[in-house]
Amino acid sequence: MTSTGRPRGDSTPDIDLQSLRIVRAIAETGSITGASRLLGYSQPAISQHLQRAESRLGMPLIMRLGRTVKLTEAGQILSRHSTTVLAALQDAAKEIDGLADLRAGRVRLVAFPSASSTLVPRLLSTLRETRPGLSVQYLEAEPPEALAMLRRGDCDLAFTFSYPGDPDDPHGDSAAGLGITNLFTDPMMLILPSDHPLADEEVVDLSDLEDDTWIAGCPRCRGHLLSLCENVGFAPTISYETDNFVAVLGMVASGLGVALLPRLALGTAAVPSGAVVRRATPHSDRTIHMLTLADSPPTPALFAIASAAARIDGSAWRLGRA
Repeated sequence: MTSTGRPRGDSTPDIDLQSLRIVRAIAETGSITGASRLLGYSQPAISQHLQRAESRLGMPLIMRLGRTVKLTEAGQILSRHSTTVLAALQDAAKEIDGLADLRAGRVRLVAFPSASSTLVPRLLSTLRETRPGLSVQYLEAEPPEALAMLRRGDCDLAFTFSYPGDPDDPHGDSAAGLGITNLFTDPMMLILPSDHPLADEEVVDLSDLEDDTWIAGCPRCRGHLLSLCENVGFAPTISYETDNFVAVLGMVASGLGVALLPRLALGTAAVPSGAVVRRATPHSDRTIHMLTLADSPPTPALFAIASAAARIDGSAWRLGRA
């Protein structure tokens, strides 16, 4: 044994966290009375703990000068290092709390209808496997409503879409203050009755459908159809409108008209035998976005779901299957 009471060969001082807190409090307040008030302990408890610490270290930590105390050289060393040590422990505690939040966190998710049967189920399935403690609340909404919900604080993350050249695109100037991540592009597909004169063509020119009756989808999809047809020189005759993709397929299969649908909407829908899916020219895509509040630091739960969503590839959805 050495004169300090430690076994020979053991050069590590026996320093505990409470001693570091007490020494730092004495350095900040200049007295045991001040340290006891700062830490919420009685003066005798502080004094007794210091005596035990000095006994373990084999050297004094304080010098009494009348009614005041002063840190010895050893005490000053502990005080100097206490800031780094205690700050590191606080950071570690925050990270552990973050893990707890990740296990039991909650995220409110909003997405557009065609994501409900494709993007959202795949995302939730991935999270169930990798983050089983996460709770996700889901609500369906079109992009303008989703952005409004995000700004009001009614949701934490939103999946939206936009068409190129859309004058009413909500992802423009009105999206200031939002964090926008482009996930993937979603091609638009032409739906024709199987007995249509152009049904055997792999790629159909939109200008050849000028005389056809059209079935339009949601307001934004309808606006894209009008813009696309205008660019090739005609105004489509729209006789039916519905945002139900299955209904659109059924109408086309019944010979009521032709339609333009995003491939994502066809990812899990069974195309009826009376309809065929073809590529259109000019080609057009919509972009799928993920939105969060830009000025709000993400919680561990939100970071987990956003990271999982960013890894989803749009090519995962083929016609008729996810």
